[in-house]
Amino acid sequence: MEGFKLYNEKSISKYLNTREGETKFGEKICFVQDFEAIKKSTSKYVLFGIPEDIGVRANLGRSGASKSWETCLRSLLNIQANQYTKPEKVILLGEIDCTEAMEKAANIDPKDPNYIQKLGDLVLKIDAITSAVIKKIVVAGKIPIIIGGGHNNAYGNMKGTSEALKKPISVLNIDAHTDLRKTDIRHSGNGFSFARKDGYLAKYRIFGLHQNYTPQYIFKDMQHSANDGYRLFEHLILMPSQKIVQAFREELEFVSHDNFGFELDCDAIKGFPSSAETPSGFAINMIRNFIRIASEEEHIRYLHICEATSNQTSEAKVGKALSYFITDFIR
Repeated sequence: MEGFKLYNEKSISKYLNTREGETKFGEKICFVQDFEAIKKSTSKYVLFGIPEDIGVRANLGRSGASKSWETCLRSLLNIQANQYTKPEKVILLGEIDCTEAMEKAANIDPKDPNYIQKLGDLVLKIDAITSAVIKKIVVAGKIPIIIGGGHNNAYGNMKGTSEALKKPISVLNIDAHTDLRKTDIRHSGNGFSFARKDGYLAKYRIFGLHQNYTPQYIFKDMQHSANDGYRLFEHLILMPSQKIVQAFREELEFVSHDNFGFELDCDAIKGFPSSAETPSGFAINMIRNFIRIASEEEHIRYLHICEATSNQTSEAKVGKALSYFITDFIR
């Protein structure tokens, strides 16, 4: 497919650190030669990355999410392959080729009066490729695991899944933000509002929404919608852990009777390197528990983890966390 880099054993060799007497996850993970081979594979999950942060920048956020895919690979491929991690359940498909788009974004002058519009135009191109990839995976009967990138890529996930299933898809989103901003220029803050506008989004629930960063017009719109709902983080933190988990199960119950996608924005995790890092959020172990619970649902159609940022100081933390999230989901 144009715009996508398929991986093979050689593609990941630079990331693997083998050790005698041990088998690493990357030594047992599966590959395919083309998209048509996905359906024939016995693996249940298809993992790929979207190494961009153009949508984040178009939303006035902090760059760095483009690095999280490579950071994820460096960690995930070097965990142990054993009876618990089960790498044979995963096809490592590859990545959306964002090289040209990232170069174009870097060459746009931030002082250009059309700076945001030009970034948004690049996001639209990534949307098109992402949705096409997701559609092929879902049509093949597999479950995509997408590592972003910005949360703008949620739109491609919803569009591709909806087109594959021929009906709108519901979504449960763990996030500090709704991403329901106005549908003007495409960016990381309006993936869900665009999906709703274009008919791809059915029921939508946000778990852990931060009251300080949600515009009043969005609260008003959700309050008048039968399909949208949220749990404020400020209300959840007043509860003991078991009650928070119960609340999560209730939100899951609202979307899980039919096909649904599961979105995790790393902005919702306390102290986690992300495009909108927060000192107040869910603990990583709580997030791991949410992922495990959601993964057990029969009608889950994809997992998207986004907005993590990585640099030299945060690489180990981010890589390990993303590896835990992925193995919790496939387990």
